[in-house]
Amino acid sequence: MKWVKAPEELKDLLEDAMKDVQCEKRPMFGYPAYFINKNMFIGLFQDKVFARLSDQQLAALRTNFPSISSLEPMPGRPMKNYYTLPKELYTDARTFQKVIQGSAEYTQSLAPKQKKTRNK
Repeated sequence: MKWVKAPEELKDLLEDAMKDVQCEKRPMFGYPAYFINKNMFIGLFQDKVFARLSDQQLAALRTNFPSISSLEPMPGRPMKNYYTLPKELYTDARTFQKVIQGSAEYTQSLAPKQKKTRNK
């Protein structure tokens, strides 16, 4: 399956929204993603914005945005606690900033990601 390039305006929107967040930007799946303590918390996948959300955050957001869905870079293999955000959410600056802040706080509460060692 061929992946779609992320639109430049979506990259710009995310980069602008992240300018005041203390995090590290690096590519994931070939798309921009943002990390806290080496844990990914928000980014782009193809033409979609995704965020890492706690169960409580997801439940609260689904009341107003029922089209939030699991992030599945490989069809049939959803990433736990990562969800794609509908356009009406990420184009509403106030709501999107609340989601970013909530995702960042949730990710900060997680243990820092440890580098995996390879067995020889």
